[in-house]
This record gives sequence, structure tokens and C-alpha cells, in this order.
Amino acid sequence: MSIFSRRRFLAASAAAGIAASQPARLWARNANERVSLGFISCGGRARLLMDQFLKTDLCDIAAVCDPDPERIAAAKEIVPNANTYSDLRKLIEDPTIDAVVIATCNHWHCLAAIWAMEAGKHVYVEKPLSHTQWEGVQTVAAAKRYGKVCQVGTQQRSDPMQAEIKKFLHEEKALGDIKVARVNRYGIRGSIGKRDKPLEIPAGVDYDLWLGPAQNQPIMRDKLHYDWHWDWNTGSGEMGNWGVHLLDDVRNNIFQDKVKLPRKIFGGGGRVVWDDAGTTPNVHFTYFDTGDIPVVIGLSNLPAEPKSRNPMKHVGPKSGYVAVCEGGTYHGERGKGVAMDNDGKVIREFKGNRGDVVHMGNFCLAVIANDPTMLNANVEVGNDSTGWCNLANVSFRAGAQMSAEQAREVKDPQWQQIMNEMEQHLGVYGKKISDKEIKMSPMMELSDDGSNFVGEGAEAANVFLKREYRKGFEVPELAAMAAAE
Repeated sequence: MSIFSRRRFLAASAAAGIAASQPARLWARNANERVSLGFISCGGRARLLMDQFLKTDLCDIAAVCDPDPERIAAAKEIVPNANTYSDLRKLIEDPTIDAVVIATCNHWHCLAAIWAMEAGKHVYVEKPLSHTQWEGVQTVAAAKRYGKVCQVGTQQRSDPMQAEIKKFLHEEKALGDIKVARVNRYGIRGSIGKRDKPLEIPAGVDYDLWLGPAQNQPIMRDKLHYDWHWDWNTGSGEMGNWGVHLLDDVRNNIFQDKVKLPRKIFGGGGRVVWDDAGTTPNVHFTYFDTGDIPVVIGLSNLPAEPKSRNPMKHVGPKSGYVAVCEGGTYHGERGKGVAMDNDGKVIREFKGNRGDVVHMGNFCLAVIANDPTMLNANVEVGNDSTGWCNLANVSFRAGAQMSAEQAREVKDPQWQQIMNEMEQHLGVYGKKISDKEIKMSPMMELSDDGSNFVGEGAEAANVFLKREYRKGFEVPELAAMAAAE
């Protein structure tokens, strides 16, 4: 790395809120030190991350791994000199690797991270951290047990705009007290198909390794890759795909990470219209009782009407959040935001860099320093934000058909607004909130430590907090072990 490029990156890091004194001392100690990375997965997201990591000029990609040889070939076009593996365990054993980047299907995130840290590697793991709440707790325990740097891929945490927003909302209190937060994700997707016979796995793919911890179930959708997001066996739906970014912003900017998990949760949704092989909801809505500022979230993958290119009608940004305050509202999106008074007059606009590249540089600098405290999105923070998504998914999966009146039992105006929007949205497709395709939970309460549900609905909900793992791919129990030591 040239002196110029190093200075340029350190300046960017300082602008992003990374403590400039730490990198300066670090580079003074060893100006030529670089991180040797191994990539676990070579899919589309992984290849984008390869480009972003290389732009930091703080690392080299020494190895790549994927059970699909076609995706390895695509990655080799980016890093032609990297060693290749089909089995992540072999990459993890590679003594030339300092850290791994995990961009697999969601169901592999935690086990791959734990195996890597156990083998002495640092970890950058894509969001959502976990597929279930229990395994996320084990991953946090692993980072502590093995003393490793573990960053979660909620890259907006490294956007300098975030610090400006928190100062504006909390130090300056420019809009007064925050009364409620609303989160939106209205992104149009399509059907994933529904086959008459199970999908034939593409030739050359090591399907046993692709499955890993997941159950060996017939795949009835049209494609193996990406659409795993919409199958509970391997994915977390839109709540875990986009919801985690937006709820992480809320935890960071509205709660300043002081609220780890909600106290109570109420919500539901359904997979409607498409009649495809997906099992996750394509309309989803949840109310979070935090004991302080309530949070509501609405998501839909359906257009405003059939064949439209526009999302459903809603208040606020399409993909973002609204802090509803006494003196106005703040509308936050990735890389930008705007504050308005109660008359809709713009008070201030915010512009950021989305956190791309800087977030990866933050990880590399923390690895070189062997200092997890330098991270902008450490594994514990990532586990808490992912937890909101996991719990929202549980509230849907444990739900049952409800009347429209029951769905409106929460009287918060923002929840009522989301219900109004959803009723109108579903009505376009001839559906109602009270239809059997829409499932909703009762208001469910979490235990004091957040490890399980108690009271009404707990029995149905708690079965979804930990999955059944395939033999040989079990996530180890580490949190209880740490507590006993």
C-alpha cells in the first residue's frame, strides 16, 4: 500500500467515525501488514464483497470456496491467483488465511463463523447473523471464547451520516422527543415457481455441503440459488434480508443500541397471490413493544396492483424508517435522510456513503490490530439487530387466523396506519386481513433475558427459537458452557 493511498484510507476511516488514532498507531507499528482473506461462498453478494474488500487496499484474497464449481469459476475472474476449495472446512484449515468472509445462505452463517473462530480465524459474516435466535447467541459466545474479531455485514454502521443523525436527534433534540418509529420495506419481487417434481440439483454441485445444517427436503422452486431466501429451511424471508438493515438503523439511531430486544411482539403476514413454493411471507407486519419507544414495521413484495411497477401506497420511504417526533419527522434511508417539521417543511438533509468499502476497511484494521473493540458492527450488536427479525418471523410462524378487530388491538396510530395500508393493499388482490392465508400471533412476551417467550403463545413460538440440525452440522452449545466456567 502506498503512503498516499494509506493516508487517503485513514482519512476516510476517520470521516466514517473510526478512531483515527488507532489506525495511525497501527500503521506506525507495521505499515506493510495486510490481511489474508478466505471467502466462504462465491455467489453474487460474495463477489461484490470481494470487490469492496480489495478497494480497501488492506487485504489480499488468498482463497475462495463454494460447493458450486461454476461460482468458483466466476470468483476466479476477480481473484485469479486465489486457491480454491469446495469444502469450507478445508479453507478454514488453510494456515495462510487470517480471516474469512462468510456470504453463504443464511442457514450456514453461524456454524461457518463458529468453525472459523474455533480454528483461529477472524470473521466477517453477512447479515442476518443467524437463522435462529439460539444459534446467534452461540456465535457471540464463540467470539468471546476464542477472542476473535467478528464483524456483521450491516455496512451502514460505518456510514459517517449515522453519527450526524444521532447528534441531531439526541444531542441537539432538533425534533423534540421521539414518540414512535416506523420501518418500511416495500420492494417488488416475483413468484419463485412451483414445480411438479423436485428440482434436479445442478451437476457438479456438492449438495451435501450446500445443505450443511439445513434439512434435506425436496426443493420445489425453479432455482437453487438466491431463492433459498424464501424457504424457512435455508432463509429468513424479507424480514431477514432487508428488514435487518432497517431495524439495525432503528436500534442504532433511535435507541443508540440501548434496547437490545423488544419486550413484547405482535404481528403476522402471509404468502399470498403467487401460489408458489415459497414459505416465507410476502406481506409482513409487526409491532415491537420496547418498554419505551414503540416500533412498527411493514413489508410487502407485491406491487400496488397486478402488473404495476410501483410498490403499495404507504407513508414514508420505500426502504427506510421514520422517527416520528414531537416537532416533526426524520426519514432515513441508506445513504441519505431528511428531517421535516410538522408542516412538512425540510429542516435538514443528510448525505452519507452507505458504508460500503469503509465497513470492510474497519474490519481489516481491527483484524490487524487484533482488537474487536474497533469494530463498527461487532457480533453482539449484529446478534441483537438480527434478533428483532428472528422474533418477527417467529410471530408469523406461530400465528393463526385472526379477525380484523383482533389485528387492530394495538391502538398505536402508526400501527393503525399500517393496518389501513395493508387492508387496502390486500384488497386490491381480493384478500382480507382476516383471511386464513394471513396468520397473526397474539401479543407475545419475551423472558427477561430474551431467551424464550413466556405467557400466551409461548408454547407455539418457542419451537422456532432453535432449529433441528443435520448430523455432522450441529451448531455447538457454547453460551451455557461459558456461563458454567
